[in-house]
Amino acid sequence: LQKLIHLLQATDDPLIQEQALITLSNSAAFSVNQDIIRNLDGPSIIGGMLSNCVPKVKEKALNALNNLSMNIKNQEEIQVYIAQVCRIVESAPLNSDVQLAGLRLLTNMSVTSDYHQKMINSIPCFLHLLSEATEKTQIQVLKVLVNLSANPSMTRHLLRAQV
Repeated sequence: LQKLIHLLQATDDPLIQEQALITLSNSAAFSVNQDIIRNLDGPSIIGGMLSNCVPKVKEKALNALNNLSMNIKNQEEIQVYIAQVCRIVESAPLNSDVQLAGLRLLTNMSVTSDYHQKMINSIPCFLHLLSEATEKTQIQVLKVLVNLSANPSMTRHLLRAQV
């Protein structure tokens, strides 16, 4: 894991970055590895890949963060990327793999109410996706909205959103 994270930092080759992120994502599916990756500063290194202009690299970074987000301590580190992930979801091509990966990460990050406030500005986008997106994307958006709606302090933001 340490070598993968180092490789991710050391290369500018998108194909190598993509493969390293896939391997890290697969590794992060196991709870013992989630702690190891966090202790190796993995969330911030992987989070740095969110600004990569290659869509496949961005998608794989979102997938890796999604798997890491199954751990509360990792969520504390990943939450700094929520606004950026929301922007990615809003600007990604409709129904793209990048958009779906971002929505999956937001779903995990919204399971508890800890980070709901960071998603308020994207509520209009989420509601827009309900009318424009395919069923697969709509289902993922609904998961985020259901999580947000479970928080009474989000009611006003959900009902006042301009769509």
